[in-house]
Amino acid sequence: MVPYGSKLIRYQLIRCARKTMEIAVHPDGTVIVKAPLQSDITLIKKKIVKRARWILGQQHYFKQFNPKTPLRCYVNGETHLYLGRKYRLRLVDGKENSVRLMRGRFLVAMQGEPTSEAARKLLDNWYREKARLHFSESMDRCWKKFRGFDVEEPTLLIRRMRSRWGSLSENGTVTLNTDLIRAPKECIDYVVTHELCHLKYPDHGSGFYKLLDSVLPDWEKLKHKLEIGMV
Repeated sequence: MVPYGSKLIRYQLIRCARKTMEIAVHPDGTVIVKAPLQSDITLIKKKIVKRARWILGQQHYFKQFNPKTPLRCYVNGETHLYLGRKYRLRLVDGKENSVRLMRGRFLVAMQGEPTSEAARKLLDNWYREKARLHFSESMDRCWKKFRGFDVEEPTLLIRRMRSRWGSLSENGTVTLNTDLIRAPKECIDYVVTHELCHLKYPDHGSGFYKLLDSVLPDWEKLKHKLEIGMV
């Protein structure tokens, strides 16, 4: 913990093979500090104090979106998001298991008596298939803006993440949260673009935001749309 005025900033420190220090605030309010392996803890804490106003501001920003939507129960009439639109769930008997979008509804057909758990598994599988399709298309769209920046095109990985929409690994892999398929396409593009900017600038310094502003001038509006639309 680092004291700042009357507040205490709790953070998680990750030491890794990197040249600069990065401070990130996740949507759940968690502060993650990534620092070079040999960084002095005193210098790390000084950097946190220097960024304290920004850290607290980010935590306050994310806090306004709480409480989040309650956990889904996968029952008839419940709404579920897909590409930024809400669809009501309808569970029906069927000759085979399937998920279809029909007339503003998720029509989930199941062999035998429909159950919430079976509906959850079917819908999760459906979301994963759609995520693979739309995230790949988003990467193709966004990568075109980075071809002249002397960086290698990253590989794409899709998995469920607890507190992040996306990340970039040191080996050049962009990971996107499966749940991002619930967001509008332009918001998916924002997350992809954000991670691609990290290919050039690993931290969130001035260079990073200058690049993000140049390739996606309305990124702040899209970030806000993403956060308020996914609650």
